[in-house]
Amino acid sequence: MKRGLLFLLAGLLFFSTTYAFADDSCTDCDRSLAPRIWIPDGNPVTDHLPLKSSTADIVIDGPIARVTVTQHYTNAGARPINARYVFPGSTHAAVQGLTMKIGDRVVKAVIKEKQEAKKIYEAAKQAGKHAALLDQKRPNVFMMDVANIMPGDDVELTLQYSELLVPDQGVYELVYPTVVGPRYGGDPVQSAPDADWVSNPYAKDRADGSNPAQIKTDIHVHLASPIPVSDLRSVQHKIITHWVDDKDAEISLDPTETQPGNRDFILRYRLQGNQIDSGLMTYHWKGENYFLMMAQPPKHVAADQIMKREYLFVVDVSGSMYGFPLDTARKLMGELLSTLKPNETFNILFFSGGSRMLSPTPLPATPENRQQAMAMLQTIQGSGGTELLPALKTAFAMPRTPDTARSIVVVTDGYVDVERQAYDLIKQNLNSTNLFAFGIGSSVNRYLIDSMAQAGKGEPFVITGPSDVAGVGARFRRYVDSPVLGNIKLQGEGVELYDTEPSDIPVMLSERPIVIFGKYRNAQPGAALALTGTSATGAYQASMPLAGQGSQNQAELLPVLWARQRLMRVSDQQGTDVDANRDEIIKLGLDYSLLTRYTSFVAVDEKIVNPGGEADNVNQPLPLPQGVSERAVAQPVPEPGLWWLLLILVLLFFINRLTRMGDDDAR
Repeated sequence: MKRGLLFLLAGLLFFSTTYAFADDSCTDCDRSLAPRIWIPDGNPVTDHLPLKSSTADIVIDGPIARVTVTQHYTNAGARPINARYVFPGSTHAAVQGLTMKIGDRVVKAVIKEKQEAKKIYEAAKQAGKHAALLDQKRPNVFMMDVANIMPGDDVELTLQYSELLVPDQGVYELVYPTVVGPRYGGDPVQSAPDADWVSNPYAKDRADGSNPAQIKTDIHVHLASPIPVSDLRSVQHKIITHWVDDKDAEISLDPTETQPGNRDFILRYRLQGNQIDSGLMTYHWKGENYFLMMAQPPKHVAADQIMKREYLFVVDVSGSMYGFPLDTARKLMGELLSTLKPNETFNILFFSGGSRMLSPTPLPATPENRQQAMAMLQTIQGSGGTELLPALKTAFAMPRTPDTARSIVVVTDGYVDVERQAYDLIKQNLNSTNLFAFGIGSSVNRYLIDSMAQAGKGEPFVITGPSDVAGVGARFRRYVDSPVLGNIKLQGEGVELYDTEPSDIPVMLSERPIVIFGKYRNAQPGAALALTGTSATGAYQASMPLAGQGSQNQAELLPVLWARQRLMRVSDQQGTDVDANRDEIIKLGLDYSLLTRYTSFVAVDEKIVNPGGEADNVNQPLPLPQGVSERAVAQPVPEPGLWWLLLILVLLFFINRLTRMGDDDAR
């Protein structure tokens, strides 16, 4: 009996020492997410957040959007602070300027190679000067560092970016992201070297539904179109629209929007008669001529010959999908499965920290098998990490049904930091498989969704909620069954074209305009650009005279938009070989004053305000995106408390006593 009690106390000691240093109360949290932490309510950091407000002024002039983001940092405390803030951007945006204003002092940032910019910033910080540093962590994630914000200081940082809006099936969409969703980092040893931002803190919602990290967010849009606008609507926010006329509108947030900064601002509209603002724009800059061609696409037609097809759905059921996102994914899966034909086959791989299959082999798409799939999906609630790469490897390794065309469909919120690794993996394993990516949620990782579809020669979809699901299955089916246009080529007639982007468009799946940037020289009178291709109904051709159209305000952005398009090819979509085009990326960034992976904006006010440079470092905590469960973020591992140490000492005392009693009995 004494020996049994001894073993019991030894077991208690083992579990006590184990759990003194690791809290497993959160069974769905993954320790590999550390060092992500919660900023608890009442913490001085959240009571005195340095970033007080963020305002976006957006001008949509034809197909081009200019965005000016103004961030106000204030030090309400008694000591100087250095602030760091991680914030999102549009995946396709060309970030081209940063200005710092403190009182009446204005400093325009300069673009520098990343390491040089950091040295300039650190030197200014140590010298006690006001300074700001803007870095790109991902094409859609940026980090702002602001040094020596003195007590009472109000620092205003203004950044500018522009992007091209390309309609899909006649619908134009502006996306202004407001919050960076939490990223699952996986194995810290294998994570990307620039993934330090992944550990940025997030703040819990309070009992009243408010969030201490919620930044005051304001958004204004001026829409100016050459063609009358119709069907203008905001997908996730209430808005107020003032129409100047049928081509001109002012849009602002409704005053009832109390927490607008926890989800993407998405504005959609059509042009009357389903027209597309197509045409040719030209601009001369620094000795070179730039053009942008946007040509009307052919329409989808029904496939004449139905191929045997197999669908492999890879569905994210991790902790960040818990609740609203997974409910939406269930509805989406019901819609997608309903489009399958009985002679087609399918399977589903559910993944989080691990994965499991619906069936060892693909199943015929009978009503019974589709019902079985939905029943299995209903039993999954969402927990664990987001191990996307192992899931994709499993999907690509699955045996294929002979003589079938396979499509892989990935359904996820994209909250991982392995975008480049996923791009590489998909590109290396395509064979005759294409991949479609569905992003689920109010603020999905669009960079991942877009790059997976790009690598997989498929299409990206973003589903913000259940209302977006209707009809998406029919759209998906059209893309799979019949490409719109193939063998696309652009040629100059009486003009030499060069540096076109994209350089190769093998197949076009969706009903969105064909968009090509480029440069030209040696233009003859009457020169034109001729676009050709093969559609389901025969040859396709569009020809446009080189005499460009469009406003001067639109055309002056062509150089930076061309450079951003080239960056997408040589940088964003280069996979894990991140340094393959380093010199070209740096040159593009410096020549066009663009934020890139290797270039940063740095601004320094030469006035010394904090001699010695002593300041508190503050990481601005972020709110979780709307609808994202707290399971998406790991809980902190608690420090061992005094009562744990006391318990261990007591247990050691009793074990020692029992050992002595055993020795006495033996004698």
